[in-house]
Amino acid sequence: MESHYRSVIKAVTWRAGGTVVTFAVSWILAWKLELPAAQILELAAQIGLLDTVIKIGAFYTHERIWNQVRFGKVKPPEYQI
Repeated sequence: MESHYRSVIKAVTWRAGGTVVTFAVSWILAWKLELPAAQILELAAQIGLLDTVIKIGAFYTHERIWNQVRFGKVKPPEYQI
């Protein structure tokens, strides 16, 4: 079983990469709308930030639920030499 702290760190590091991708996709789509550069940057940043906050929470919840599921877990031995 993982600690809450480990789950939070995993969620944050996973989303850091995802945020870069989301920001890039948002930038490309906003650029295709031919918005001014300042608006493109603002829109991409807002989408990236909101996406990150929501998905960190979703990933954390997903991790905690899976920590409760016994499927695929190997039971540790009662003792080890």
